[in-house]
Amino acid sequence: MILICFGTRPEWLKIKPLVEKLDCKLLFTGQHQDLLDEIDVDYRLYPNAKSHNSSSMRLNAVMEDCLAQFPSYDSKYFDYVLVQGDTATAFACALAAFNLKLRVIHLEAGLRTNDLDNPYPEEGYRQMISRITSINLCPTTLAAQNLKHEGIENSHVVGNTVLDNLIKYKGSESYGNKVLVTLHRRENHVIMDQWFRDLDDIAKKYKENLEFILPIHPNPSVSKHRSILQHVNVVEPLSHDDTMKLLTECKFCITDSGGIQEEASFFNKRAIVCRKNTERQEAIMSGHVVLCTKPSDLSSSVGDMLNNYQVDSTCPFGDGKSSEKIKELLDEF
Repeated sequence: MILICFGTRPEWLKIKPLVEKLDCKLLFTGQHQDLLDEIDVDYRLYPNAKSHNSSSMRLNAVMEDCLAQFPSYDSKYFDYVLVQGDTATAFACALAAFNLKLRVIHLEAGLRTNDLDNPYPEEGYRQMISRITSINLCPTTLAAQNLKHEGIENSHVVGNTVLDNLIKYKGSESYGNKVLVTLHRRENHVIMDQWFRDLDDIAKKYKENLEFILPIHPNPSVSKHRSILQHVNVVEPLSHDDTMKLLTECKFCITDSGGIQEEASFFNKRAIVCRKNTERQEAIMSGHVVLCTKPSDLSSSVGDMLNNYQVDSTCPFGDGKSSEKIKELLDEF
């Protein structure tokens, strides 16, 4: 029996193909409460970090609550505990399982920027999870090589499970006049107003030919700057299905999301990634992703993209059949 831990919608999208195939129970770590309207879970944690003012204290509080509330009373029923990605709760659940001498499976293992500040704190969490993991499920060969360089064994290249959700859209791609924009990451919060100002200037410049569409993120550090975007079509948050439909239709995208980099690559759409670094170097090598490290460079990045927005190379993150490969692998264990 496998206990699968998740708490955010991106985590759910990546474990969902596995849940449909594995003998498992679900532990919900509480970040995106609306998920409980759709999903029946077996265990719930109630991390309470809102009473703390500083981000470091909130992270410590989340860790403390997850460790204290982890269902250790049922641990004898589980052979493995699976965590996905690099959130604070993923690390906390992996550590709780390790303390109980349960074997840990890390889904999406081996992603690295090798810069603990970018992204912070995710880079630190995924490195620490790797040290206590029994089975590393790596999306790419490069991710597996990252672990090998760190002396970590038992890695398996399986592709990225998020692509399993996209098979139904494959073949419907087109290059229209829309540009999908998603900006929300913590490291961009302090300069989000700068990103938005430069983005709005670009949207004004190309208003006759392009429609920039930005589903606004609900985080107050993002949404408080909404009024800056006078020439961008700002919409309320979209469902994953609606986002993917827009992604299949757009000319290219601008994002600081990790998942969008993978999904855009699957649809052979190029992405301008607004970050200092990316743990998805494979997409840079394949030509699907270009980095834009500061807002003042966004205009030139968009200009370059318009001259070369089409790409026809193999998606580096798999073929949409990752959950099948993982099931076969785990069946062997």
